[in-house]
Amino acid sequence: MRVSVNGSLTEVPDHLTVAGLIAHLGLSGPVAVERNREVVPRAEHATTSLAEGDQLELVHFVGGG
Repeated sequence: MRVSVNGSLTEVPDHLTVAGLIAHLGLSGPVAVERNREVVPRAEHATTSLAEGDQLELVHFVGGG
């Protein structure tokens, strides 16, 4: 299915959850997610399913100095 991730159309497997998307994109550590202009609490990442056409904004925190 196709979803928008940070403004770019992205092809992802069907029946993916927010947690699955984060893993699919190879992100680790804390990731803030907004789905269709609503924040998805981290506790709900594993149970929030994605649908065709969803618009997602992901913010991945990177540490460093």
